[in-house]
Amino acid sequence: MKRGRKTNEANSSSSEETAEEESKRHKVTDEKTLGVPSPDWANLLQDIILQVFQYLPLLDRAHASQVCRNWNQVFHMPDLWRCFEFELNQPATSYLRATHPELIKQIIKRHSNHLQYVSFKVVDSSKESAEAACDILSQLVNCSLKTLGLISTARPSFMDLPKSHFISALTVVFVNSKSLSSLKIDDTPVDDPSLKVLVANNSDTLKLLKMSSCPHVSPAGILCVADQCHGLRELALNYHLLSDELLLALSSEKHVRLEHLRIDVVSENPGQTQFHTIQKSSWDAFIKHSPKVNLVMYFFLYEEEFDPFFRYEIPVTHLYFGRSVSKDVLGRVGMTCPRLVELVVCANGLRPLDEELIRIAERCKYLSAVGLGECEVSCSAFVEFVKMCGGRLSQLSIMEEVLIPDQKYSLEQIHWEVSKHLGRVWFPDMMPTW
Repeated sequence: MKRGRKTNEANSSSSEETAEEESKRHKVTDEKTLGVPSPDWANLLQDIILQVFQYLPLLDRAHASQVCRNWNQVFHMPDLWRCFEFELNQPATSYLRATHPELIKQIIKRHSNHLQYVSFKVVDSSKESAEAACDILSQLVNCSLKTLGLISTARPSFMDLPKSHFISALTVVFVNSKSLSSLKIDDTPVDDPSLKVLVANNSDTLKLLKMSSCPHVSPAGILCVADQCHGLRELALNYHLLSDELLLALSSEKHVRLEHLRIDVVSENPGQTQFHTIQKSSWDAFIKHSPKVNLVMYFFLYEEEFDPFFRYEIPVTHLYFGRSVSKDVLGRVGMTCPRLVELVVCANGLRPLDEELIRIAERCKYLSAVGLGECEVSCSAFVEFVKMCGGRLSQLSIMEEVLIPDQKYSLEQIHWEVSKHLGRVWFPDMMPTW
């Protein structure tokens, strides 16, 4: 009996070992068959790591560079630092992590000559974040930037700084770059003298200038840029900086044809802002010189402030009304904007815009995109508008509550009729998409 029990135990142990070996053998065979080797993260191709690193914020890049020698080599590749956004904020006022200033200093010390496309994004309203951006700017003495953007997503920030501190930091970049082609500075204390420094050092290369809410810049400062930077192709500014002299300077024979001009017409205090009138002859000269220019105008005005506008033909191509606009103004748009390509009306009131839309369809032969928010249009007039514009309406964003049913069409019928004239399926929007 004992001998039999030992034999059984030996056989059981032997069979378990055999099963375990067989399982391992099958596992190895399966891995070879399926071709699934274990990942070797340390030896990934550097091009792949570079692509991943380009999507990481600065601190995450720094942490990833400590994984292994290969990843650290990628962290210091020049290609990684040609385009970079410094995102600045203070931990006490933001759920985001602050960018460590010492790390930034190390990056600039080693890669300032590689930086070409740089933007500073201040994501809180703290003065400390804006000061940090200025400190970084003042360190860019060995760089040759092509693009510089100063963006504040929370106001105020740069405007809280002493003007002299901001200007001295900004001119460091203007003086040392020598090849700046694109500049975007919003809500900053930049002024006319600093623009002269920009022109003196980058007049041959500057092609794009976007300035919004820069109260220390005058029409003379912008005119200086237009007079000297003959390669300027895109310009964005507030309406108070637009002048007849500027349009004529942009129309001179020595100036290249402008491709894009954006004008923000903004009123913060109703009744306290005086808007000047641009002469029709200046617009005519401008369009004669740059016949294919996109003229984009954003209006954030109160109804009583529209009087100086749309009194004669204006070559606007893209028109956005961010506040309520009257029937009278929209009627004038149909009469004075023959080049109109896109029209967005966020609000109008309680009076239907039937006649105004029909007039716009008749006169604006290039109209291809329309967005209507808090307005009212009868279903019959809307169908007629779409019928007149036809298939050229590539974008038609209309809130469902805009459409008023009448004797001819109900809300259930209108999408079929509009789809028929557009040549594609169309439905009203449940929320704005512009």
